[in-house]
Amino acid sequence: MRLMNIPCLPYLLFAGACLCAMPAFAQSSIEMGKLKVHVEPKQAYVFVDGKAIRDGSQTIDLAAGNHEVGVYNYGYLPQTKKVHIGAGETTAVRVALQSSGDMVSGPFGDIEFKGDPRAAVLLNGNTPAYFVGHVDEFNWNWIWHQRLLVKPGTYNVTIRREGNTVWSGPVTAEAGKQVTVYLAQNGVTKTKDWKEGLTMGPLPRFHAGIASATVPVAPVTVALSAKSNEVSCGEPTTLNWHATDAEDTSISGIGEVPAKGDRLVSPTHKTTYVLTAEGPGGKETQSITIDVTGQPNATLALSQPEVHFHKVGDRIVEQDSAILDWSAKDANSVCVEPVNSDATSGSEKVTPTPKQTATGPVDQKVTYTLTATNACGQTVTKTATLHIVGSIDPPPITTLASLFYPTAYPTRRHPKTGLLASEQMTLMSAATKFKTYSMYDGDAALTIVGHADVRGPKEYNQALSERRAELVKAYLVSHGVPANRVKTEALGKTQQIALNEVKALEKDDGTTPTKWMTKHEKATWLAFNRRVDIVLEPSGKSSDRVYPAESANARLLWQRPEPSLKKVQMASELNVKVEQARLSHAGK
Repeated sequence: MRLMNIPCLPYLLFAGACLCAMPAFAQSSIEMGKLKVHVEPKQAYVFVDGKAIRDGSQTIDLAAGNHEVGVYNYGYLPQTKKVHIGAGETTAVRVALQSSGDMVSGPFGDIEFKGDPRAAVLLNGNTPAYFVGHVDEFNWNWIWHQRLLVKPGTYNVTIRREGNTVWSGPVTAEAGKQVTVYLAQNGVTKTKDWKEGLTMGPLPRFHAGIASATVPVAPVTVALSAKSNEVSCGEPTTLNWHATDAEDTSISGIGEVPAKGDRLVSPTHKTTYVLTAEGPGGKETQSITIDVTGQPNATLALSQPEVHFHKVGDRIVEQDSAILDWSAKDANSVCVEPVNSDATSGSEKVTPTPKQTATGPVDQKVTYTLTATNACGQTVTKTATLHIVGSIDPPPITTLASLFYPTAYPTRRHPKTGLLASEQMTLMSAATKFKTYSMYDGDAALTIVGHADVRGPKEYNQALSERRAELVKAYLVSHGVPANRVKTEALGKTQQIALNEVKALEKDDGTTPTKWMTKHEKATWLAFNRRVDIVLEPSGKSSDRVYPAESANARLLWQRPEPSLKKVQMASELNVKVEQARLSHAGK
């Protein structure tokens, strides 16, 4: 068709030229260059910056700058190169791959693909290292054989081209069968018998003809061993491993490792190391367990198995101790309870107190525990038990009674005569009670206070009260009361008990006053003042002024005239046991 009489054509052509140039102008900020790649073998596949481009030698338009070019072909060692693309320039790269790997034996299954012929096929991974070929090498198996041969199993297949994923998903291959994957139908598969895969001999990893290709994928193999499968705490051992046809290799607890190597390890407890290797041919694992031995050595012992404990009221009067010894070797942490020590060895005095607070027998066990731990977390525990026996008793009864003397006794000529049998019994009881109480109160002491009635001169009564107090002290000391716990005081005829007080005492002392005592009040009043009071220190508690009205010596103590020495001596020497028996019989 001829174009005539169109005056605006030059203008339109110019306008069109401007319109056509606009996209180029919009992209002018991205300067471009070219990469010319020549590969050997000619079937090798080119990746740029990790993106699948296509197979074979080719020229690729790239943005100016630095890029990484990878050339891959299964059965060959891959190569990667850093290249710089200049704006408006062509950079040439020549890559010749070197074949690698042993022959691969069957039985095999065959995976066939129908779809994008230039797309890269990746097995069990997403990086170029898992590349096994491109679709056009595995899409025909009649007359010309194009085969992807694999061991029986399920493979995660990824089909990629120019940075895009065409399809991905699992494909199961069976020995002696061919599975066809239809990429355009979202990975629909069709399986048919292919018995040739059962009898094929060892094959090279890559073989290609004019229109044929065979790629048998080698399975991943692993081997893991240790120089010693049992070590002591802190002792190292060496792991050795080897993985074939693996692209990613790792060991649990260590991390990523090369496909072959050794590593010194020092486990602190029983540890299982797992070697995991992954490649196009699958995933394999192998584990090995290292036992860690060598627990800490420890001892814990008590110097004696039993201690005594005695408590009276709120005072501990007996509390034995024991020595706790311990030691720990091959340990970096030690705890001894309940002494709360972290020393690796030691000796400590332990004085246990029972948890019991109620009165009664004490029968309790205290357990001491040593826990030793080494750097590997291994622990040993030792125990030692201490038996506490004894009792908790209520506070002792400290009620004491005053002592009474016959008129004028003890005399100056006979200072040791005058304690009649009934008063000796009272003093014996006082000595026993005090000795018991002194176990409760280690500071306890006695003050013996001597008195005289109002008859006679002041000096005479002062000396008489001194003799009375000293005689009581001597008796107490002779019955086991320590002399340094007893002091005397003489008041003579001062501080008399008044007559009305005596009447009150007669009613309050718990006894029935005799007729002769109530009939002769003044004589009774005088008898009450011929006495010795016993004061328990430091409490200051004074003895009860109970007159021995029911004793056999009552009249002798009460009579106003001074009795004969013979009578007093006889009453003093009277067998105390006889007096006790008499009082007991009278009480019945």
